Amino acid sequence: MMNSNTVLPPISPAAERMRRHRQRRRNGLRCLMIEFRETEIDGLVRRGFLLADRRDHLDAIIDALYEFLNRAFRD
Repeated sequence: MMNSNTVLPPISPAAERMRRHRQRRRNGLRCLMIEFRETEIDGLVRRGFLLADRRDHLDAIIDALYEFLNRAFRD
């Protein structure tokens, strides 16, 4: 029986990664690492998915790629 003074041990980074991995799989998602060429980033800018002044911002590139893929695979 746990009481209010019980301290749980910290979760290891490996255990946390596995928890996130299993949650993504339950949600039908996969985590991938990809390499992007500058020309592919240029393509996102040309097609209007990415603002030119945000081309060096990782979060903006990720958002642009998600939008591109969502439109490409829309039913």
